Amino acid sequence: MSLPQGYYSPDESRVCKLVKSLYGLKQAPRKWNERSNSVLVDYGFVQSKCDHSMYLLSKNNVFIVLLVYVDDIVVTGNSVDEIDKIKFILNSNFQIKDLGKLKYFLGIEVLYNKSGMCLNQRKYCLELLSEFGYLACKPVNTPIEQSYLVTAKVSKNQSPLKNITGFQKLIGKLIYLSLTRPDISYAVQFLSQFMHSPTEMHLQIALRLLRYLKSCPGCGLLFKKGDRLDLVGYVDSD
Repeated sequence: MSLPQGYYSPDESRVCKLVKSLYGLKQAPRKWNERSNSVLVDYGFVQSKCDHSMYLLSKNNVFIVLLVYVDDIVVTGNSVDEIDKIKFILNSNFQIKDLGKLKYFLGIEVLYNKSGMCLNQRKYCLELLSEFGYLACKPVNTPIEQSYLVTAKVSKNQSPLKNITGFQKLIGKLIYLSLTRPDISYAVQFLSQFMHSPTEMHLQIALRLLRYLKSCPGCGLLFKKGDRLDLVGYVDSD
């Protein structure tokens, strides 16, 4: 930052001290993080050790979870009054804008119904298909072929892929899509092992996965209301 003429003597060696963070400066995200963290911790939140963007508040049978992503904040809990207090504290420090009930966050769409809520990435999935030209492709029923078929095809076609960056970009987007699509987790995990040395066949397997997504772009995770906390798993094995 250049100081204006007449602000100081040319013989002095003064520097500017950053008091308020400005957009465009490298210090701005750090200053914002320090400020938001101090406000939340002073109120009683505890920063999660597993995810530093998540803050937890537990007192007097009240449990609040607050998630911070840059300047977007999601807050939920079992006490509406406590959530309103937190909103007031945040608004008095940062002048926030309350957007109401969560509908869309980081590419994840939140749908509500009587039985619970559903998280899906339909818009993100359709944009992914459009980006790679598979929006009008013919869909398939399975995300990946049987393991022995995949092994035979990969061992037969060992020609290295020329556009590694494009393959890595595709797999990176599929990894994020697997947050709400556990049905593609195995295929994505398999392909992610070859990020630095993929072959033409690995790309064909990834493109087949796009054809599978074309058949059901709106699938997601359904969280039902209820008192039971049982974890139920399903497997399709012969």
